Amino acid sequence: MSPSPWRRLGLVAAVLGLLVPTSVPASASAPAGPAPRVVGPLPGTVPGDRLADRIEDTYPFFSTPDDLAAAGYVEQEFHVSGAADGWAGNGTKVATGVPYATRVVVRRPAHARDFNGTALVEWQNVTAGYDLDALWNAESVVRAGYAWVGVSAQRVGVDQLRAWSPARYGGLDVTGGGRFTADELSYDVFTQAGRAVESGAVTGGLRPRTVLAIGASQSAARMTVLYDRVLPQQQPVFDGYGFVVGTAPTRAGAEPVFQVQSETDVRSATRPADTDRFRRWEVAGAAHSGYEGQAYRVPISERDLGDAPQYDCDRPPFSRVPMHHVTAAAYDHLRRWVERGTPPPTARPLEFEPDGVTKKRDALGLALGGIRLSQVTAPRALNTGDNTGETFCRLFGTHVPFDAATLARLYPHRGDYLHQVVTADVANVHAGYLLPADARQNLADALAVGGRR
Repeated sequence: MSPSPWRRLGLVAAVLGLLVPTSVPASASAPAGPAPRVVGPLPGTVPGDRLADRIEDTYPFFSTPDDLAAAGYVEQEFHVSGAADGWAGNGTKVATGVPYATRVVVRRPAHARDFNGTALVEWQNVTAGYDLDALWNAESVVRAGYAWVGVSAQRVGVDQLRAWSPARYGGLDVTGGGRFTADELSYDVFTQAGRAVESGAVTGGLRPRTVLAIGASQSAARMTVLYDRVLPQQQPVFDGYGFVVGTAPTRAGAEPVFQVQSETDVRSATRPADTDRFRRWEVAGAAHSGYEGQAYRVPISERDLGDAPQYDCDRPPFSRVPMHHVTAAAYDHLRRWVERGTPPPTARPLEFEPDGVTKKRDALGLALGGIRLSQVTAPRALNTGDNTGETFCRLFGTHVPFDAATLARLYPHRGDYLHQVVTADVANVHAGYLLPADARQNLADALAVGGRR
């Protein structure tokens, strides 16, 4: 399949260092931007001793516990370095050619035959004070054959890495030796990492046909600045952009933009309109940070940080509406939008009361409108995007299982629940909001509990 029309051609990566496993063929065309230096893959895998004095006795921070080898995938880590320009939030260039060094984590097919040609490059989220691969989902990534790449672009994440393992990360710096501590270099650091992905330098020689930038929450906000104010002054790197549970650009650019919002993140009836380069989906009942991500990160936090955070929220936290099912469908649409020019389907927005800030809800307390997965249309619990309490509780949503009397009223006959799940999922697959494989998982989950009613 031919590259997208806005993709620049012929990038030559500077792949240096004794640890680089694969050489990448050079192109006759001139590079479109500075090519970073790449060293890796770095040695060391879980369960290494991060307190050891040698890099080979450490492992990547927040290395995934998913059994990638069984799925034909590998996880590798690289150091990426070069010279980055610095940018203020208003798009003013504040520095030129500042040295930097950071890391990228790559999870990719071990064999080229299993690669679908698309790389998802995630701007790692640092709201918690350390790097989170907020959008990593092994099931959907492996199933589709994506390469996933996490980029440490911001000072908070890199400083934490340096403290966590001086042996592995002590040489990293994205502040120009402390001169640029407000993440002025982060935009160039991220795009240069994208060039290393595009060239195959960090993907075992796999040259992606399509490179998508993705970011969640704070990372989406950083990517919004990149797209709106920095990208117009640079040559493009990414073919499309996915903004999840966060802000999205207002500029109309060549690269398509897909925004996916949880119920938590939709706080007003005023929202941008869909265009031929922009799509926005809103997911009823989903939380900014729901159950799936929390369950995934708890054992990693215990392993790498010594403990997992505990929260005392005003209502039971962590909505179980699977937001990741919708983002998986969004990636698939974004890829086809880039490669074929096929725009994604539009989606009904969440509904608001006349005041424009209060969401409409049904008698059970479930939000009306939006993309309605079977966990909302055939509910066994109250799942919302709202909560209150300490620290991050407002981001977790709510999950309150229904009692037996409510379930009996909702599903009076045996098979009612299963029928409603299947009906909702078939409709969502047909509409393009849900992938068939995730519908099958919903069916399996429904069978596990639905036989009772």
